[in-house]
Amino acid sequence: MGVLKRVVVFGVVITMVMVMRVASHDYGDALTKSILFFEGQRSGKLPPTQRMTWRKDSGLQDGFQIGVDLVGGYYDAGDNVKFNFPMAFSTTMLAWSVLDFGNFMGPDLPHALEAIKWATDYFLKATSIPGFVFVQVGDPYGDHNCWERPEDMDTPRIPYAASKQFPGSEVSAEIAAALAASSMVFRPSNPAYSARLLKRAAMVFEFADANRGSYNDTLGPWVCPFYCDFSGYEDELIWGAAWLYTATKAPNYWSYVVQNIRDLEKNAAEHSDRVGYGGGSFAEFGWDTKNAGINILVSKLLLSNNTSDVDPFIPNADKFVCTVLPESPTVYVSYSPGGLLFKPGGSNLQHATALSFLLLAYARYLNQSNREIHCGNVVATPARLIQFARGQVDYILGTNPLNMSYMVGYGSKFPRKIHHRGSSLPSVDQHPASINCQGGAPYFQSNDPNPNLLIGAVVGGPDRGDSYSDSRADFVHTEPTTYINAPVVGLLAYFRSHPPPL
Repeated sequence: MGVLKRVVVFGVVITMVMVMRVASHDYGDALTKSILFFEGQRSGKLPPTQRMTWRKDSGLQDGFQIGVDLVGGYYDAGDNVKFNFPMAFSTTMLAWSVLDFGNFMGPDLPHALEAIKWATDYFLKATSIPGFVFVQVGDPYGDHNCWERPEDMDTPRIPYAASKQFPGSEVSAEIAAALAASSMVFRPSNPAYSARLLKRAAMVFEFADANRGSYNDTLGPWVCPFYCDFSGYEDELIWGAAWLYTATKAPNYWSYVVQNIRDLEKNAAEHSDRVGYGGGSFAEFGWDTKNAGINILVSKLLLSNNTSDVDPFIPNADKFVCTVLPESPTVYVSYSPGGLLFKPGGSNLQHATALSFLLLAYARYLNQSNREIHCGNVVATPARLIQFARGQVDYILGTNPLNMSYMVGYGSKFPRKIHHRGSSLPSVDQHPASINCQGGAPYFQSNDPNPNLLIGAVVGGPDRGDSYSDSRADFVHTEPTTYINAPVVGLLAYFRSHPPPL
C-alpha cells in the first residue's frame, strides 16, 4: 500500500494493522459476483440459466444485414457497442485466470467457463469467413448519443471487419490469443471444442501476421477515439504467438516470439509520441499494450524449464515489478494517500487490476523456481508481490479511506449511480414499453440510484485523492468495463483460498 512508501520505518507495524483490517473480506463472495457481472454484459439470446434476470435478449440481428451471424459476445462497458479488441483482451485474461487459478474457484469454476465460452462462441462467428475478421459491431457515435437499454437499441448495428485490404493486426492477434488461451481452458472438459478453438486461433494469427497493419489506419473513424491502438500492433502479434506456443508447444511460435521480441522496444519507442512510456514499454499492460504480459507469460515457460537463456523476458519482467512496488527505487506508478495504484490513461482500476494480476502470477512462478527480485538494494520476495496484489484487491473491496467497495453489490457501501445504460434504466420487466434514444435522458440525469444492480461490476474507481463522486456523468470513475473485471476474477480466486496471514 502507499503508506509503505512514505513510512518505511513503520512498515512492519502498518502491515500488521492492515492485515487485521482486511481479514474480514469475503473473497469467495466477491469472486462469485465478479463473474456474475459478465452475465450483465451479455449480448445476444440469453440462456435459461441466466442469473442476472433483469437483462433480456438484445442484438439478435447483429450481422444479418450482410448475411453473417454476429449475435452474441459482450458489451464492453456501459454502452451497447461490441468492441472486439477489449472484448478479446478480457477473454484472454479470463482464460489466464482459469488456467492459473481455476483450482481455487470452487463452485464458481463452471460459471467462469461459461463466461469464457460466451465470448469464444462469438469469436468463432467473427472469424468464420476466410479473409475477414470482424472487429466491431455497432456505430459508436450513434450509440453514445443515445441513452437506451440494449434490449431497445435502434442505432445502426454496422459490422466492421479487418481484411487484406483493411488490416487489423492488433485485434486479430488478440482474438488469436484469446482463442488459444481458451483452448487450454476447455481441453480437459471439452476436447473437441478446445481443438476447434486452437485451430481457429492458428488461422487468425496467420491472417494477422500476413496482413500487417493497424485498424487505426483503416477503420480509424469508427474505432477511434474509443479503442484506438496507441502502442502499435507488434505487441499483439508476439502476445498471440506466445499463447499459441503455450497451447501447442510448436517450435515455430517460439521462434516467432524470440525473433520479434527484440524489436518490440524499438517499435514502442516509435510510438512514444502517442503513449507515455515513462516506465519503459516493458512496464505497460492492458487492453492496448501487452508488453509486460508477454514477459510474465514467457517467464513462466522459461522458469518451469530451468532455461539459462532468459534475456530479455525475465530481466524485463523483474524490471516491470520494480516499476510497481512503492518501495522500489525505480517505481514509476504513483499511489493515492490510501495506497491505490495510479497510472495515466482511462479508468484507473483497469491498471490496478491488470498489474496486480501480473504480480500475483509472477510471484507464483518465482516461488516455483525459488527466485526473488532485486530492485536496487530492495529485495522483492514472491510473498511481497502477493502482499501487494492483496492490498490492491482489498482497497477495491473497501479497505480504503472511504470504507467503500468499488464492486457493485459487495459490502454495504458501493457505487449506486454507475455509468451504465442497462443498469440505470428500468428493466423490461418493470417497463415493458420501449424507451427510445432520447427517452432515457431523464434516467441519466436523475439523482436516484440505478434501479438494476449490475452485481460484481468494478467501476473506474476513485480519484488520486481517494475521493469518489457517485455520478453517472463521471464515466471515467463510475463506468465498469469487462477488462477491469477480468483480472479481478483470477485475483479473487487465489485470495479465496489463501486468506491473509495472521
